[in-house]
Amino acid sequence: MPLMGDAGHREMVTFLQNIRGKLGDPRAILVISAHWEESQPTIQSAENPEMLYDYYGFPPETYQITYPAPGNPTLAKEIGRELGTAGFNPVLDSDRGFDHGVFVPLKLIFPEAEIPCFQLSLIKGLDPAQHIALGRALNFLREQNVLIVGSGMSFHNMRALMSGGLSENGPDKVFDDWLVKTCCSEGLSPDERDHELINWLQAPQARYCHPREEHLLPLHVCYGAAGYDSPPAELVFNGEILGVKVSALLWS
Repeated sequence: MPLMGDAGHREMVTFLQNIRGKLGDPRAILVISAHWEESQPTIQSAENPEMLYDYYGFPPETYQITYPAPGNPTLAKEIGRELGTAGFNPVLDSDRGFDHGVFVPLKLIFPEAEIPCFQLSLIKGLDPAQHIALGRALNFLREQNVLIVGSGMSFHNMRALMSGGLSENGPDKVFDDWLVKTCCSEGLSPDERDHELINWLQAPQARYCHPREEHLLPLHVCYGAAGYDSPPAELVFNGEILGVKVSALLWS
């Protein structure tokens, strides 16, 4: 819908088209997409990933979208080694294509599709502590100028999204306030921030905003990758999609 010019996504599209200045010039992009789950952390290792149109019911032109960025098999293997050292059992997947959690935001942020790009799956079971640990095993990428993108959504109750928005002080705003405070507040210690994100289901309206948490956990991976002693996140977007409050966070 963002690539189709949908009015309900306009604010987010503007944000994505203007965020590049804060991201620098990465040598590679690793995307953790909400749309890929495997029993073990799986790393896309194709040299030139194809397109994976993992949606249905959209106009024909949405199945002609391309994002011809190269992959990065060498870095994929390096990540596999690091994840193995951290106690995971990583898998390399040379067949997986770019799903829409990759090509939709990246077409808006990096339309030239010149930077090598590849994906890392979520882990089935969707354990928040495990995904923070997964991110911490990726921390070494920060020294290699690799941009790590958590492609999900801070609110993902599809029934509510399709209903045309919520009330002024609805559950989306209550949960969003908690999420922003948890990730951005200077007043939390690393242990406290860990505790809050691991126990996110205790947040107000948590299960309403995430009937299933696959769209939230890419954030946990990025938080982990930022490092245990990382400064708080920067709130870089706090707007609406289809009438629902959503946020984007950046760990620099």
